[in-house]
Amino acid sequence: MTKHSIKVCMGSSCFARGNLENLSFLENYIKENNLDADIELVGGLCQEKCSTGPNIYVDEVLHSEVNQDKLKDILKSLV
Repeated sequence: MTKHSIKVCMGSSCFARGNLENLSFLENYIKENNLDADIELVGGLCQEKCSTGPNIYVDEVLHSEVNQDKLKDILKSLV
């Protein structure tokens, strides 16, 4: 199985728009579902796409205006 990469934008705009909560949700989801071996969760620098934030990259694919509902759908599609 391929290890998936999730990069959470840690730029101030994305962080203020919800990536602090998204990061916490992701950490808890990965831990609760024992996905440490399947998903690499990292923080990323601003990608200059602030107007569409909060932004998260999953396997190098940009997901914009991410909230917990979108994250649930994204995570379900990965595992």
